[in-house]
Amino acid sequence: MSNVTDLSVSQSADLDVIIIGSGVMSANLGALLKRLEPSLRIQVYEATAELAHEASHGWNNAGTGHAGLCELSYTPNQNPDGTVDVSNAIKIYAQFERTKQFWASAVAEGLIDAPRDFIRPVPHLSFVHGDKMVGFLRARHAALQAHPFFSEMTFSTDRAEIARWAPLLTEGRPAVSIAATKVDAGTDVDFGTVARKLLGWLASQPGCGVSTGHRVVGLKRDGINWVVTVKVAATGETFSKRAKFVFVGAGGGSLGLLQKAGIPESRGLGGFPIGGQWLVCDDPAIVARHQAKVYGQPLDAAPTMAVPHLDTRVLDGKKTLLFGPFASWTTKFLHGAGSWTDLPGSFRPHNVATLLKIGVKNLGLIRYLVQQGTQSMADRMEVLHVFYPAAKQTDWRLIDAGIRVQAIKKTDGEAGIVHYGTEVITNEDRTISALLGASPGASVCVHIVLEVVQKCLPQLLTGPEGRARMEAMIPGYSEDLTVPAAAERYAPKAKLAAERLQLLG
Repeated sequence: MSNVTDLSVSQSADLDVIIIGSGVMSANLGALLKRLEPSLRIQVYEATAELAHEASHGWNNAGTGHAGLCELSYTPNQNPDGTVDVSNAIKIYAQFERTKQFWASAVAEGLIDAPRDFIRPVPHLSFVHGDKMVGFLRARHAALQAHPFFSEMTFSTDRAEIARWAPLLTEGRPAVSIAATKVDAGTDVDFGTVARKLLGWLASQPGCGVSTGHRVVGLKRDGINWVVTVKVAATGETFSKRAKFVFVGAGGGSLGLLQKAGIPESRGLGGFPIGGQWLVCDDPAIVARHQAKVYGQPLDAAPTMAVPHLDTRVLDGKKTLLFGPFASWTTKFLHGAGSWTDLPGSFRPHNVATLLKIGVKNLGLIRYLVQQGTQSMADRMEVLHVFYPAAKQTDWRLIDAGIRVQAIKKTDGEAGIVHYGTEVITNEDRTISALLGASPGASVCVHIVLEVVQKCLPQLLTGPEGRARMEAMIPGYSEDLTVPAAAERYAPKAKLAAERLQLLG
């Protein structure tokens, strides 16, 4: 979408909602709010020239429809009795169901078209090696299969069967114990494409606007409203808009905007950027032999988000393979629109102590980043060989991916802790919310924006009309799908959503 200056909302009118950033969170929030209450006046401002080209862009993330099907980091520990706690995986599955339901209803209602442009069925596999990890995966499978969401998950230690599922995993592998689980109902998602589709619909609605090349440079309170100051990239001019509610979904830029807003909740809050890199294979002969997203066991000293995986991706209409992620050192908070001054520029008197302490208390993470930043292509290929022993360096190239700004805040007294997750910071009177963090954020975007609506705009959900609209958009909204009986009742609705998203057959 090109730079939009002729907004459907007049420049002089106050707004109900201003959304900063055009990623998948912002897009889903804007579309959901407009469907809940068609009279809302909503404006989206994006600093860059294109929509959803930072963390949501297809090449900047793994594209996994995170549902706990393959991600061992969601079930990391085995109990002393040998069992595995799978409650987090079940919870994430239920949250991704809300996202799929919302997208499916958007397709059914004509908001967006061609679901195969942004979501495709891809089997999800977990793959481990060594007797200890094989035992762990067996126990994980047994625990997950007890819930209806995972009833079709298959477990195998048979090398020939695993070779049929994903032949690259076994080709050239020495005779060691291996195991894998497989679920055919996994997905590959282009979050940037679905965001652009939803924003395209929102921009067409009365009382709404979507503007690229518009950077928010100021946030301040004016009574019950927020005054948002915007700079237009093309002309350098600035103007201000007033809104009752502001959502900051600007990815790595969210921290700086929170600091501009000056809300008490931002005190002591810092950010730590970690860059990402992928190995990419475009060789059609190799790509054709792998049709899965395969997540492996954690690497030594690596943070949770760095669990390696070998992924089928479909981007820009072309199938390819990605392997990673590899971390890289950076001081930028944004991939394309960031600056090396982002990290030092985020230092404030109220967060310097926390940022210094995080370095002391996370020396393992620092060592990991140094190791990652200094490794050679041969070092990266050695990690790939854990998955694909026969891989040749000439078939792979290295690309930069997105940047994750991990939230750092004061918790447990004076200790600084890096939080690997998605977190929403909301002020006391619930007039501004900001999104911080990373995986599995994009997949559970609808669950997250629903929490924002429930907390900050609850009036949209009260009464029979609001509840009916929500149930129409997200069947199963009022049920706790982590409960097996509720999941059983929900199954027909899940099937209908899958049909609308063209995930079946």
